[in-house]
Amino acid sequence: MSRRVIRTLVILSVVSIIGIVTVQIFWVRKAYALRERQFRQTAFIALQDVADRVARLNRVTSGRSAVTQLSPDYFIVNTDSPIDPATLEYFIQVALREHRLVTDFEYGIYNCDSGRMTYGAYVSPNASKVPVRASGNLPKFSRYTYYFGIRFPSQAGFVVGQLDGWIISSAAVLLVVLVFGYTLVVVLRQRRLTEVQRDFINNMTHELQTPVATIRIAADVLGSESIFSQPDRHRQYARVLREESNRLQKQVSSVLQLARSERIRFTLNLEEVDLHQVLTDAAQGVQVPVRLDLTATRPQIRADRYHLENIVNNLLDNAVKYTSVYPQIVLHTRNEGDRIVWSVRDNGIGIGREHQSLIYNQFYRIPTGNIHNVKGFGLGLYYVRKVIRAHRWHLRLRSEPGMGSEFIISLGV
Repeated sequence: MSRRVIRTLVILSVVSIIGIVTVQIFWVRKAYALRERQFRQTAFIALQDVADRVARLNRVTSGRSAVTQLSPDYFIVNTDSPIDPATLEYFIQVALREHRLVTDFEYGIYNCDSGRMTYGAYVSPNASKVPVRASGNLPKFSRYTYYFGIRFPSQAGFVVGQLDGWIISSAAVLLVVLVFGYTLVVVLRQRRLTEVQRDFINNMTHELQTPVATIRIAADVLGSESIFSQPDRHRQYARVLREESNRLQKQVSSVLQLARSERIRFTLNLEEVDLHQVLTDAAQGVQVPVRLDLTATRPQIRADRYHLENIVNNLLDNAVKYTSVYPQIVLHTRNEGDRIVWSVRDNGIGIGREHQSLIYNQFYRIPTGNIHNVKGFGLGLYYVRKVIRAHRWHLRLRSEPGMGSEFIISLGV
C-alpha cells in the first residue's frame, strides 16, 4: 500500500472520528436542552398546583399564571394570601412527587411586614444525599404581595440523571473511537517499524556485500600460483583480507551486541574507572589525530568500562565518518560543581534540528537518498543513548549543519 493511500486513509479516519464526536456532542447538548425545558415546564405545572392548593386552603381565587421564572433555577409563585411555612413545604413536596420531580429545593416566603424574604428551608428528598450548600438569600419580586420563592440547586444534576441512555451511548461511542484511534496508531507504528527494518536490512545487505566481495577477490588472488612470486602483492592482499575481515567482524558484532541487549535485561558491571585513561586509549586507536583537553581534576567515575569504551569509540567513529574535510576532533573533560562533564567535538557536516531528536532511534539514519558514502547500520547512537541512560547520565547535543557536532555527557562523581 502506497504512502499516498495510507495518508488519505488516515485523513479520512481522522475526519470521520471528528465528525462522529461532533455529532454525538451536538445531540447530547440537544437532549440536555430538551430535558431542561421539560424540567422547567414540569416545575411550572407543579408550582401552579401548589398555588391552587394554597388558594383552596385560604378560600381565595388563584390566577391561571401564578408562576414566574426569574432565572433558570429560581421561580416566584403568587399565592394572593398568607401561607404557613410548614404547610407550604408539605404542598411543595406533594406536588413535586406527583410530577416526578424528586430533587432538592430551597424556598423562602415574602414577609409583608419586614419587606424581606424570610428563608424557609433546604429540603432534600434523599436523606442519604449530601445536599448542595443552601444560599439562604432568595431575591424578592415587586409585582406580588403574597408569594414565595423556590430554587432548584440540583437542577443540572437532575437533568443529567435523565440522560442515562445518552450518556451510556456517548461513552460507548467514545470507547469505540478511542479503540479505533489506538488501533490506527498501532498500525501506523508497525508500518513505520516495518519500513525501518526493511531499510535496515537493505542497508545491512549493502554494507556486508562490500567486505564479502573484497574478501572473495583477495582469496582468489591469494589462491593463484603466480602470487607467491610477488611478495609485495602477496602482503598487500593479505593486508586487505585482514582489514576487510576485521571490518566484517565489527559490523556483525555491532548487530549481535544490539540483539543481545534487546533480548536480555541491560545490566552494568560498575567499577572505578579513570575517565581520562579511557579517553586517552580511545584517542590512540583512531586513525586521525585527536586533541585531548582533559581539564577535570577528579576523573575517577563509577561506570561499566566495557560499555564506556564502546560509546567513546562509537562517538569517535562517527566524528571521523561524518566529516567532509580533514577531521579535527577534540575530547574534553571539565568539572561542574560535583559533576564531571565530558564531550566529543568535531568539525563534521553537522546535524539539522529536524533530525536531532531522531538520530538516537534504532536503525535511524539521516536521509541521503541512494548515496551510501557513509557506512553504518544506524545503531551506534541508539546504543550510546541506551548505555548513558543505564548509567543515569545525561546526554546533550550541540550541532548545526556545516558547523560540526558536540556530544556532551554529564555524570555524577
